[in-house]
Amino acid sequence: MNWFLLVVAGLFEVLFAFCLGKAKETTGNETYFWYSGFLISLLISMGLLIKVTQNLPIGTSYAVWTGIGAVGTVLVGILFFKEPLEFWRIFFLSTLVLSIVGIKFVSH
Repeated sequence: MNWFLLVVAGLFEVLFAFCLGKAKETTGNETYFWYSGFLISLLISMGLLIKVTQNLPIGTSYAVWTGIGAVGTVLVGILFFKEPLEFWRIFFLSTLVLSIVGIKFVSH
């Protein structure tokens, strides 16, 4: 269950990055909507991270959490914010994913 919650926490990290990107693109009251989404996502993500670190090692939890956030945010940037899809970005993103999976497998 802790690993599932850690993945959910990582997905909320991606969501708060997405909200920051959308807030940058908007003006007026819509900006406040996206900043509110950012704060809510941030609180949920951090709260879940705090919860899972009570049972999983902090180093592993944090590495997996930030890895999910990094990979997800790059993918969100490509899909929603027209960031470039280049070979080297995908190559290094793949090595990051392999590293996250590796850390999970060697953790107790």
